[in-house]
Amino acid sequence: MNRDILIRYFSSILPIPAERAAFFADQFVPMEFLKNDFLLKENKISKATFVLEAGYIRSYTFDNNGVEVTTNIFSAPCFVNDFLSFFKQKPTSENYQCLTPCKIWTMSYENVQNCFHNYPEFRELGRMMLVTNYSILHERMLGMIKDSAENRYLKLLSKHPEIFQNIPLKIIASYLGITDTSLSRIRKEIAVN
Repeated sequence: MNRDILIRYFSSILPIPAERAAFFADQFVPMEFLKNDFLLKENKISKATFVLEAGYIRSYTFDNNGVEVTTNIFSAPCFVNDFLSFFKQKPTSENYQCLTPCKIWTMSYENVQNCFHNYPEFRELGRMMLVTNYSILHERMLGMIKDSAENRYLKLLSKHPEIFQNIPLKIIASYLGITDTSLSRIRKEIAVN
C-alpha cells in the first residue's frame, strides 16, 4: 500500500505542511479487504474510520419490501464511514460493503479523538472532510428530487466514468434511484444519439 496517496489526499482536503500530513498518515493502519467484505454492518457501531486508497465500496440499506437500496458509492481516494455512528458511537442503519478488492487505511475511534484533541490541523482536516461529505450528500439529495433519471446518469458518468467499468449496473441503477431496466434503456438511448 502507498502511504504517499494518503498524504496527498489529506493535502488535497486541507493545505497543511507535508510533515504534518505525513504524521497524520502515520496514525492510520493499512488493511486489505476482499470483494464482498463488510467494513460495517447495519446495527453495529463504527469503531474506526477508513480512507479508501484503491477499490470501490457501497453503502446500502433495505426498503420496506426488503429490496436493497444503494445509498452511496465510494471511489478512491475518499473517507468512508457512517459519520453519525462513528462520532456519536451509535448503531448505523446501513451496511458498508466492498464491491471490489480494496486497500484501506483505518484509524480507531480513540486515536481519532486523540488527534482531534491534540492537533488543530487534524480538527480542521476533519471539519473540511465533513463539509465536503455534507456537500456531496446535499447535491445528491437535490439531484434525486430535481434531476431526471437521465440527467442523474449523465452526471455520474461525467464525474465517475470508471464506476461503470467496475460496479455492476444493478447497483448503479439502485444508486441512481431507478431500475436496472430503466438504466439499460437510458444507456441505449444515449448511445444512439
